[in-house]
Amino acid sequence: MATNGKVGVALHEFGVANQLAAIELVERLGVSAAWLTTGGVGPDALTLLAAAAVRTSKIGLGTAIVPVFPRHPLALVQQTLVVAALAPGRFRLGVGPSHQPTVEGTFGIPFERPLEYLREYVTILRAALQRGRFDFEGKRFRVRGEVPSPPNVSVLLSALRPPSYRLAGEVADGALAWVCPLPYLRDRALPALREGAARAQRATPPLIAHCFVVVHEDSAAVREAAHDRLAAYARLPFYQEMFVQAGSPEARQGTMSDGMLEAVVVHGDEATVADRLRAYLVAGMDEVIASTLVVGDDRRASLERTLRLVGTL
Repeated sequence: MATNGKVGVALHEFGVANQLAAIELVERLGVSAAWLTTGGVGPDALTLLAAAAVRTSKIGLGTAIVPVFPRHPLALVQQTLVVAALAPGRFRLGVGPSHQPTVEGTFGIPFERPLEYLREYVTILRAALQRGRFDFEGKRFRVRGEVPSPPNVSVLLSALRPPSYRLAGEVADGALAWVCPLPYLRDRALPALREGAARAQRATPPLIAHCFVVVHEDSAAVREAAHDRLAAYARLPFYQEMFVQAGSPEARQGTMSDGMLEAVVVHGDEATVADRLRAYLVAGMDEVIASTLVVGDDRRASLERTLRLVGTL
């Protein structure tokens, strides 16, 4: 089964120059899309993608995700207009709430009613970026204005547990999963997405799955690298509850078990990784974001081996 360009990559390189170089590399290797995350007070993904837009010509670019609490929706619209103009037809905007420890601990912003906040936020983004005119008054925002020649950028919503998938189905142009096991996506997330779309009397938007990926045959080395890379997820309450719902009650202990890692890390030789990535599409996912996991002492060799495989799918 061919994936027809439905597997993109999330890049996590260190530093702005390395991120830009990685985006240029994945385009040369034929990867369909490159996704960046804005985390904490690290480099801004939209600014990075604006720079990448003028250094690339065909690869899709996306954010997975931009946290919404530190940014007014119209400020994000302004940034998006720049990236969309530099990469016409290639950019998708993914937004989400982030997590209480970051929003409150780093930014000092109350993390209150995130789904209510997201509903208003996404409604404003879609009106401004897709229709141009926006006139909205809600509990959180009151905005009015017009964007001349709106770029019709898709607005995707991060989702973790069923209520957020229902919200994405109802108000967004797609749902962005992150570190969710495939059976959970198939059995819990996708039905919730469809339920939200039915509630809004609209077609079900795409569900974009996510997993960590490395082409490497040493399972013990992969587990060691994965524990280092994914340990923080087990300490975040939202992820803990998702893993519990996915059948891993040990998640409440705050550590990633080997079983939890195996559920979200795709590894093995080229054929094995390709088959496991295709399984997401067979199960009903519309696309897959492969987060690059590096294993071994030669970071570049590990990264390029994985990217080359993804570029063939």
